Amino acid sequence: MIPVPVVVTVLGGWCAVYLADTLLKSSNSLKASYEDWLLTYGLSVSPFHLRWQTALFNRQFYNWGRWKPKFLYLWFSVGMVFGIVAMFGSVILLGKTLLQTLTQMLTEAPKAQNDRMLQVVVSVPASGLCLRAVPGVNLPVSQLTYFFSAILISGVIHEVGHGVAAIREQVRFNGFGIFIFIVYPGAFVDLFTTHLQLISPVQQLRIFCAGVWHNFVLGVASFMVLFLLPAILFPFYYTGVGALVTEVAEDSPANGPRGLFVGDLVTNLQDCPVYNVEDWNSCLGDISEQSQVGYCVSAATLQQLSFPARVYRRLDGTVECCSNNSLTDICFSYSNKLDSHLYACLPARKVIEAGKVCRTNMDCHKDFVPSFCVTPSLENQTRLIRVKHPPHIDMLYVGHPMHLQYTVSLSSFVPRQNFLSIDLPVVIETFCKYLISLSGALAVINAVPCFALDGQWILNSFLEATLSSLIVEKHNRELVGFLILLAGSALLAANVALGLWMVTAR
Repeated sequence: MIPVPVVVTVLGGWCAVYLADTLLKSSNSLKASYEDWLLTYGLSVSPFHLRWQTALFNRQFYNWGRWKPKFLYLWFSVGMVFGIVAMFGSVILLGKTLLQTLTQMLTEAPKAQNDRMLQVVVSVPASGLCLRAVPGVNLPVSQLTYFFSAILISGVIHEVGHGVAAIREQVRFNGFGIFIFIVYPGAFVDLFTTHLQLISPVQQLRIFCAGVWHNFVLGVASFMVLFLLPAILFPFYYTGVGALVTEVAEDSPANGPRGLFVGDLVTNLQDCPVYNVEDWNSCLGDISEQSQVGYCVSAATLQQLSFPARVYRRLDGTVECCSNNSLTDICFSYSNKLDSHLYACLPARKVIEAGKVCRTNMDCHKDFVPSFCVTPSLENQTRLIRVKHPPHIDMLYVGHPMHLQYTVSLSSFVPRQNFLSIDLPVVIETFCKYLISLSGALAVINAVPCFALDGQWILNSFLEATLSSLIVEKHNRELVGFLILLAGSALLAANVALGLWMVTAR
């Protein structure tokens, strides 16, 4: 959950800002100079909302809007088509998501989070941003910099699209600005409303669709960078040799003298080869879903290493045969021709390093040497995992595979030189993923025909461009648009409400 000090700091900071603003505006001696200062710097303050607007970038926007007119006409015409398709597509997507969420709520065993198509839980007014990530709830604090930076960049690119398209269509551009709503940053452009109303519906569509179009392009560009990253960084980093450890959490079970360290290169998990981070995650997923593997031990070695121990059953029905104080021994189960439930307390490292991986005794028949496939007798969901990270001694991990996955950070990129940072590729990868997710979400949500979002103006212009000959009376077209907007707003609100409940209540 969100840490209390963070909540207190945010609320206290906004209260202090709003109180100072109120006092200054109430002061007879300071009111005039304070309001002049706000006007000079383009600042405005309201509860939980701080806004800055400037004309400093107007010349740059006009240069962009007048650059290669034919290309920009084609660019924003394609964006117009995309925006219209996105408007209908977003309604279908939110509808399916709502049905999927309702179905999940009614089932006793909800589906995994990865199976959801889209879960909307955060709405930021004026930017139209709705996502499934809630900082402090299901978003790690370490990821907040990526999160807010990606939100700001996505918002800026979105508004740049509107601004350049407006100038291209001869609409006066008044200024560009940045705002902060509670803790969420965003951007906006100020256009001359009268000019917008005078141009044709098709020209309006090019302007209104430019935001979602630019967000889509930003997402595609980020995906291309992510996809081509191995080639881009090839002169400095090589890949395909393992997963490089970049961080091990202090409370990680992999932390310790026989554990993993920053800079280690993991090459195998059990008998599953690891060439990159995707292999690491895939191997851990397979290990958690499959039954525990065993290890071949000869009958002579088994007799030599094992020693008598009391056997008792745990609460979950599994068997323990080692002392609770033992840090090196594990209870193994095996079977012979006479008995299929034999147990032996064995030194784990000697057993694993001496024998190959097996599933049954048949896997161990070799050179006519009597051997058994001994399997660790562990609690449900607990696994004994051998992690190879040469040239160091193998790490033996006992626990849930997902705990290992969540507490160890890795990278697929290995520096060619020691002075190169091992974190740089991870930073680029993570930032690209956030840009893809947040910019894509901004495009989808803004395309929804909902009040106060781009979808409202896209819908109105679309209806004017397509229904003018069918519905002659303008107020009738406005009524149709109002009813569609009402339905779209209700659909989005339902997704937001259910999304919040799914993240926080469950």
